[in-house]
Amino acid sequence: MTEIVKTSYTNEQISVWLRGLLTIAWADGNFDEGEQDLIASLTQAEFAEEASVDAIFEPISPQELVAVLGQDRVTAENFLRTAVMVALADGIYSFCEDELLHELCDAFGVKVDAIAALRHTIEDTNNAAASEEERAFKAARDRSPHRDVLQPVRVWLDGWEIHDPSLAHFVCKMIPPQCPFERDITLFGHKLVHIPPMCKLNPLYDQLVGLRFRALSYLADDCKEDISEYC
Repeated sequence: MTEIVKTSYTNEQISVWLRGLLTIAWADGNFDEGEQDLIASLTQAEFAEEASVDAIFEPISPQELVAVLGQDRVTAENFLRTAVMVALADGIYSFCEDELLHELCDAFGVKVDAIAALRHTIEDTNNAAASEEERAFKAARDRSPHRDVLQPVRVWLDGWEIHDPSLAHFVCKMIPPQCPFERDITLFGHKLVHIPPMCKLNPLYDQLVGLRFRALSYLADDCKEDISEYC
């Protein structure tokens, strides 16, 4: 595969970006060693070829992250969008994830109305172990026209135009080509992670599908890359 368009991010920035996303994933305390290995195998080769696995798995503070990424508004919002994708991957937005995202906004010096709107969706810790049916009901409720607290987030994600190949590859790797069936991922007979049906639990699934399509179009049309591996 020949990449015509070069990424605007340095290896150090990409490594720090990944550390920031992993820190978001760890925020609610539900991210075990198997999941770490899985994410490393999926992302390191593409995004941080020269970064060590140990370095990527070190949590990073908002101040450290901004010191490397800088305070450019476009870069800040690009990172925050990917952070929101990670935070909502399991369909639940927690107090810990919300607190960290707002700390990141403060560190970048930006105010994002979409992230502020997410606070209306925070699940009480007592509901963290809710059944799949209860969580699916909540997702359906949040989609209803009478309670569309996620509309600012939808507009924010729909307005994301990708102009960097590294970000485009990350989006394509992170978002599956179709709604996956509920399943367990196992390796050598050991369960790594349980994945719920994404379209059933994630109220932003339609936005993620659109984002993936834009990323694929960018790689194919602007970067002249072979995208068959993502189809």
